[in-house]
Amino acid sequence: MKDQEKKNAALEAVTYIKSGQVVGLGTGSTAYFAIQRVGELIKEGLTIKAIPTSEETKRLAMELSIPLIDINEVTTIDITIDGADEFTAGLQLIKGGGGALLREKIVASITKQQIIIADSSKKVEKLGAFKVPVEVIPFAATAVAHKLKSLNGAAILRTKNNTVYLTDQQNYILDVDFGLIDEPAALAKALDHITGVVEHGLFIDLASMVICGQGEKTETYKVLKTL
Repeated sequence: MKDQEKKNAALEAVTYIKSGQVVGLGTGSTAYFAIQRVGELIKEGLTIKAIPTSEETKRLAMELSIPLIDINEVTTIDITIDGADEFTAGLQLIKGGGGALLREKIVASITKQQIIIADSSKKVEKLGAFKVPVEVIPFAATAVAHKLKSLNGAAILRTKNNTVYLTDQQNYILDVDFGLIDEPAALAKALDHITGVVEHGLFIDLASMVICGQGEKTETYKVLKTL
């Protein structure tokens, strides 16, 4: 059921893509379904240029003959479809479980319409059951972990196959348990000011909408912005 929810959300999100657009392609198991559908639409005549958020997504896109461009060739992206590890109805997110948070946030920061897709297990009332990924330069890993304690964060260095996990940018990731987070925006700002932190997985005010698979249907969450 979880995979079907992911697929349903992904298929709906892809309907927002139009020919001629620059499209950001997310990373992870939910984004995978969206990328597969984009590949099918390319064969049917859709013309886009895509920017992948990870080396993994880049390989998949190339296999599916999705035309890619370098992010440095553009200043804006029309639409990005990506997943999340947690989201609230207010469109606050935790991302980075797959390790691509830095590129994902860079892409999101220049995207006009950021669509997050998820299965129903990712919806929470309050962020924080999922640990917050914090990408750090290797030189600063211990120093940053120590500073995170002052924010009541317990950091664990991410490993994979019994070795330290390296991101696409060759950085480390600290997975940080803050408990349930009362003020995600304030925490995000505090993390932004720790020397040695490259980026973190709190995505605040970046999503345009979340499309969540709910059984056989989908539910869409948007925040009405006031001027």
